[in-house]
Amino acid sequence: MEKEIKTIVKEKYTEIAISSNSCCGPSCCEPGAETVFSLDYKDMEGYEPDADLALGCGIPTEFAQIQPGNTVLDLGSGAGNDVFVARSLAGEHGRVIGVDMTEAMIAKAEINKQKLGYDNVEFRLGDIEDLPLEDNIIDVAISNCVMNLVPDKARAYTEVYRVLKPGGHFSISDIVLVGELPPAILRAAELYAGCVSGAMQKTAYLQVIESAGFKNIQLQKEKLTELPDDLLLQYIGQEDLNDFRATGSSIYSINVYAEKK
Repeated sequence: MEKEIKTIVKEKYTEIAISSNSCCGPSCCEPGAETVFSLDYKDMEGYEPDADLALGCGIPTEFAQIQPGNTVLDLGSGAGNDVFVARSLAGEHGRVIGVDMTEAMIAKAEINKQKLGYDNVEFRLGDIEDLPLEDNIIDVAISNCVMNLVPDKARAYTEVYRVLKPGGHFSISDIVLVGELPPAILRAAELYAGCVSGAMQKTAYLQVIESAGFKNIQLQKEKLTELPDDLLLQYIGQEDLNDFRATGSSIYSINVYAEKK
């Protein structure tokens, strides 16, 4: 099952990377769950429009406390959007590494990097559950609506802990649940690739982080997000939709912070 999930996610994000070469991003093609949570980056220092595929659910760099000279890791870096914003904060003497498992995203990120001429930014192909990084080298880790897509979240957060320096921290934007999603949504592959069906219950998500060894866990931001009815009706019927709305189940975009002591 884990391998199937990774294949689904990789195929979906390869399609997005390729389609973005011929339009302004997924939002100019057919909209879906992968863009419904995205926020506006355009006024942020370091923003590169060609790197913004509208795939996030927050702006983790707003809360990440990145300092000049820091070594920063972006987990699931896509076309480089958060990497380039982080680079503006880390400065010329800092270093930013983006890791992504999709070859097409790495290729697109490299094109953007070459255009910008940065020599302290790099992109590495790899899985978050098995990061291609040495132990204890990262000051700050960030991620934007990607940990949801990782089948083994416990292993992923253990890897983040491994590569952070003692005293390092992460600031991660993600999607969590309060209540249950209808089974039809949980089975929907496209919604999984859009960060919804892979979402954990909020309490369980925070427990995974704590179990990985992190301390001082904080919710820096929490926002209720409603999926549009017309989107959900692509996957469930009207009766199921009515039942879902009646349960009071909720989807939240969060930004969570934690430290490695």
